[in-house]
Amino acid sequence: MANNFLLEIGTEEIPAGPLTSAIESLGPSMDRALSAHRLSYQGEIKVVGTPRRLTVFVGNLIDSQPDLRERVVGPPARVAFDHSGAPTKAAQGFARKNGVELSSLRRESIEGRDGDYVVCTRAEAGRPTEELLGEIVTTVVTTMAWPKSMRWGDGRHFAFVRPIQWLVCLFGEKVIDLTLAGVNSSDRSRGHRFLHPDPFVVSADFDSYSQALKERFVVVDPATRRQLITTELCRLERESNAVVRQDDELVAEVANLLEYPVGIIGNFDPHYLEVPAPIIVSAMRGHQRYFAMEDSKGNLTNKFATIAGTVTRDKQVVARGNERVLAARLADAKFFFDEDRKTSLDDFGERLHGVVFHKKLSTVGAKVNRIANLAGRFAAHLNIDEALAKRATQLCKADLVSKVVYEFPDLQGVMGRHYAIAAGEPEAVAVAIEEHYLPRGAGDTLPETDLGALVGIVDRIDTVVGGFAVGLAPSGSADQFGLRRAGLGLLDILLDRGWNLSLSNLIDSAATELEGVAEVSQPLRQEILEFFRTRLLGLLDDYPRDCVEAALAAGYTVVPDAKARAQAVAKLRTRADFEPLASAFKRVANILKGTSSASEPLVERFVSDDERLLWTAFSDIRGRISEHLSDGDYENALVVLAELKAPVDRFFTNVLVNVEDLDIRDNRLALLSSINATFTRIADFRQLAV
Repeated sequence: MANNFLLEIGTEEIPAGPLTSAIESLGPSMDRALSAHRLSYQGEIKVVGTPRRLTVFVGNLIDSQPDLRERVVGPPARVAFDHSGAPTKAAQGFARKNGVELSSLRRESIEGRDGDYVVCTRAEAGRPTEELLGEIVTTVVTTMAWPKSMRWGDGRHFAFVRPIQWLVCLFGEKVIDLTLAGVNSSDRSRGHRFLHPDPFVVSADFDSYSQALKERFVVVDPATRRQLITTELCRLERESNAVVRQDDELVAEVANLLEYPVGIIGNFDPHYLEVPAPIIVSAMRGHQRYFAMEDSKGNLTNKFATIAGTVTRDKQVVARGNERVLAARLADAKFFFDEDRKTSLDDFGERLHGVVFHKKLSTVGAKVNRIANLAGRFAAHLNIDEALAKRATQLCKADLVSKVVYEFPDLQGVMGRHYAIAAGEPEAVAVAIEEHYLPRGAGDTLPETDLGALVGIVDRIDTVVGGFAVGLAPSGSADQFGLRRAGLGLLDILLDRGWNLSLSNLIDSAATELEGVAEVSQPLRQEILEFFRTRLLGLLDDYPRDCVEAALAAGYTVVPDAKARAQAVAKLRTRADFEPLASAFKRVANILKGTSSASEPLVERFVSDDERLLWTAFSDIRGRISEHLSDGDYENALVVLAELKAPVDRFFTNVLVNVEDLDIRDNRLALLSSINATFTRIADFRQLAV
């Protein structure tokens, strides 16, 4: 027999961010807890929620645990029994722990272990599911992780994201006896706080539960709320003859701020459109969660869309209230913008010398000077105008001390570009100021210009090297200086541009600029290189892990080159003869482990036709391989190298390398070393799983 299980935790309003995380994590947590109690289900686990409730539904949950009968291995027999065969305290404790008689313990040999061990068969009768659900729910709910939690009442209860107001816990038609934070479970939920606040009875059928809430102005599924918000925005577009600026992230956030979406349109004074559009959008979006609206040409209009969380008698009253709030925000924004225009970017830049970057890394102004020097150093290598590179880096952080960015931090770089254009700076410099912040996170857009990409790279390498130098290397989940994000952004840019800037060179150059501020030892530089290797390993997860490991083991400081080699090895893996081919390459590398040979073999010292044949075969393809390697065509280089498989196999079948004659042995090692040196320009084949 099986029944549906429904848990609803009614709370005060949960913020959108924690609500999203809770909905994502609660399902896996419940699944693990049920599995740990041997409770299976034939349906599915659904987790939905609104700011006022978290709901978990489990379809067709079995009504009782299956009986348990399992073999348990205990301590070694020599520990469990004394020399006379009497059970020791170890045996007694093992029997007691598993609920068995001492007489039922037996000795058995265990595969992979020396000597006999004590073994018992533990039996446990299955318990009814309704007896276990209270314990399961309590464990799951009280161990939920929140960014911030709170206590309420007398403070004796466990901490939760917000105070719990009601609790529904149903298994089929039965209410599970449960108390959380002083609230007893029942079969009564609540509708919309204002439109239908009275309690009402719900069932453990998910569709019926959802419909009952919908009738009481609660859309419990976030995905459905997002669809309704999109529908409401489309309606507002038709009514206003304007287009809502697409913002999926804001739609998702607003969906978790309310239970019943209703769209409302508002207006603001057109004279605020004199302010740059990004400021207006940021004021609406970041502070009020309003949607910007554009005309048919994509220009910002003086209209906005907002989503209310309730049905109103007069939408105009709500609109006017929102308009008053936005007018105050826009008035502030216009004031800040007008004040900023009285100051030049160079003056802003001078103020950066009074802004601390890190107490051990001096000021932001000092950082700007460092990265300007780095940009000038690498510009010529990338065919970028050195003067433009230095100017862009000198101005890239200037807007951080502007009033607009102080009020709207998300506009850093955006306002720098605007102010640079207004000041008559070259367009390339203005664009680079904004682009050097890209990517801001995983999946974000990358700089479109070489200059923006260069400024972004030197900014990030200074941050990473400086962070490591003052002891801020990431550890576990801690990364207070955002070095992982900076490192990933740098690698993303290098891969996107295909630049052959060496990570080692970048690190050494950044370390040089930090002299007198922070010491970057050689071991620390290696640690930073390993940091980048780990990040690159994650970025190349489109390819088999062992192929990437093999490619990076052969070198990774030139990032696009490392990717090309990983791609080539991954392509090699698709060949039908990959395993024997890779095994042949590995045999060459393995036999050379711990040896080295800088010279080529001497033909006159060959005593076997098979070693002569291998050397001839290698000599014949050597030129073609070098040509492919010079062009970075690693895929075709490996195709040519594959021609060596047959002579390599014959060599290892018929030739003993480590013979007693040292001259012959060294000559054979030199032969294999010459071949292996070509292999290792592409990958370390010992890393491949074959």
